[in-house]
Amino acid sequence: MYAILDIETTGGKYNEEGVTEIAIYRFDGHKVTDQFISLVNPEQPIQPFVVGLTGINNEMLRNAPKFYEVAKRIVEITSDCIIVAHNAKFDHRILRLEFRRLGFDYERKTLCTVELSKKLIPDQPSYSLGKLVRALGIPLSDRHRANGDAQATVKLFKMLLAKDTTKEILKESVRTEPVSTMNNKLVRILDDLPSITGVYYLHNEEGEIIFIGKSKNIRKRVNQHFTNDHRKAKEVQKEVASVSYEATGNELIALLKENEEVKQNKPKFNKKYNGSLFSYALYHFTDENGYINLKIGKADKRKKNITTFTNLQQAKQTLEQIVESYNLCHRLTDLHTGEGQCYSYTTKTCKGACLGVESTLEYNERIGEMIEKHSYRDQNMLVIDRGRDVDEKSALLVEEGEFKGIGYFNLNYQLNNLDIVRSIITPMKNDSDARHIIQNYLRRNKRLKIIQLSTHE
Repeated sequence: MYAILDIETTGGKYNEEGVTEIAIYRFDGHKVTDQFISLVNPEQPIQPFVVGLTGINNEMLRNAPKFYEVAKRIVEITSDCIIVAHNAKFDHRILRLEFRRLGFDYERKTLCTVELSKKLIPDQPSYSLGKLVRALGIPLSDRHRANGDAQATVKLFKMLLAKDTTKEILKESVRTEPVSTMNNKLVRILDDLPSITGVYYLHNEEGEIIFIGKSKNIRKRVNQHFTNDHRKAKEVQKEVASVSYEATGNELIALLKENEEVKQNKPKFNKKYNGSLFSYALYHFTDENGYINLKIGKADKRKKNITTFTNLQQAKQTLEQIVESYNLCHRLTDLHTGEGQCYSYTTKTCKGACLGVESTLEYNERIGEMIEKHSYRDQNMLVIDRGRDVDEKSALLVEEGEFKGIGYFNLNYQLNNLDIVRSIITPMKNDSDARHIIQNYLRRNKRLKIIQLSTHE
């Protein structure tokens, strides 16, 4: 659990400042579960330059509660939490200072979004909150007011959690969670899980990830882990101490994150990863008459393919659909063998390439359209899908035919700047399995919005 906060102060000498405004959002890694926002009477004058910066003046605070009147609420909302702030050292120091004046020792673990941003979003021209969130397309209102800055920090932290592929933030959070003393731990764990699409992580008592999975219904899938009586499942049930999850909004991002994070984290109970997610591929070659032929073959990473398939049955079914959609010749796609015209020519679905009736130019043009659609080779595009919230969409970036990564953006935000697109994207590995996952998903979900990007920025 996190307490994401922002504090405005009077300014002045070091360790003599007073709080003038505070905003705290209790955040469970996915959504805000509680909030506290208040002006605070610091019982001392505000420095003039601070009045100019924040707009908060002495008159506004005359009837505001004093710090001792809000202290209990601050302790409650930040209990069992890691403090998250933009320049967390400052905010934590100010809180400790105010509590020390009350004779109370206040201390929490902290995470700084400035430091995390430098690590996870490198090469930004500025890491000040205003300039950083503007560059990332995060809306920010009431700059230099506690509530506006805290809300922007929540959105920034959510992005940083998505970019943390090694899950260091997540593991640290799990380690600091209070251990439940309830006997039936599996029932307790299930009660806290949602029925949403995403990636889930099974942790042991030390917070280490022992299994990573994905599901369109996380609660249902984890329940299967806990009720299965196979040997491996029983071992998992003994070791698991907690389950965390990351909402993805859609299955494509869940599949991609599971693929990459299993390889990166190598959890104890995930199957050792040696092979590929696919075993067959679609290849093309030009015959002696100049027609481009299609052929299904065993997947070979040394050969350039159009697209890949999990098994032979999926390959044949997909190729049949391609032949029908593009009026291709069965004989030139290796689906029918023999001499002369193919059967499809008699039904007019083949235009006669098998007899040389249709020109190579016309036939090969349709093949070219098919290859471009199914391989996304040399393309610059964004694949837009559902986001984690109703006001959000996901974006998958492909540049020059290479998968670059995934990210999320606000519905009101226009993705017309490639630099901004790159900054919101969490980089991911462009390996053959990731390409297979994307191609397979695009084949099954034909109504996805795809934005073709210009290479000219």
